[in-house]
Amino acid sequence: MAQTIVVLGARNLGGAIVDRFLELGWSAAAVARSEDTLARVRERGALPIEADASDPEALREALESARQQLGSLDAVVNAVSASRPPAGGGPFGGGPFDQADLDAFRGWTVAVAEQAFVFLSTGIAALRQSGGGTLVQITGGSSRRAMPGRGLWAAGAFATRALVQAAAQEQRDHGIHVALLAVDATIESPKTTGYTRDTPREALADMPGVAKAVAFLVEQGARTMTHELVVTPAGDRWVP
Repeated sequence: MAQTIVVLGARNLGGAIVDRFLELGWSAAAVARSEDTLARVRERGALPIEADASDPEALREALESARQQLGSLDAVVNAVSASRPPAGGGPFGGGPFDQADLDAFRGWTVAVAEQAFVFLSTGIAALRQSGGGTLVQITGGSSRRAMPGRGLWAAGAFATRALVQAAAQEQRDHGIHVALLAVDATIESPKTTGYTRDTPREALADMPGVAKAVAFLVEQGARTMTHELVVTPAGDRWVP
């Protein structure tokens, strides 16, 4: 029986991850909310599951549904864009502190950390029932450094990294491999086309490449577990 992966978020990067694992012979499911995204999952040959990945009970039911329909649950990947910018708009990342407010903080910091917590706590419980497996949380370069005007965004990413680090240490003895994949670059996708048109392609991360990095983490054995992996395209700066 094929192993099963569930990907949270499947419109762009999540879709590439689903494609990669289907190529590797895995069974795959993807959790999304829009019918358009679910239809794309279906077209890819994966199981579409309609659910809100930020709701613990909805996510628990989605993971159990994947297990029942596909026969197992071996890996869960969080590729959800978790930030919730204020309804009134504002600069990406929350803006400078002298201009940001609590709504910005809640949307750029709290929402991001909360999504990571829901993914980790719910995913751990589901994999415990399966006897082990792998959880991969995808984040960005803001989990490594803060930038002016994006402190709120970085705070959420830093919190995500801290949660993964703690979960990885807690779950090692339970056969659960928890890993953080930090894509320290803008990912080339339909979502980013509007502001990357003049950026050299070698300075952008590509979705299939990131999907291969996810597969590298998921397919590691108990003697070669990587808990943090950073990928950076050659055309972008690399900061140790």
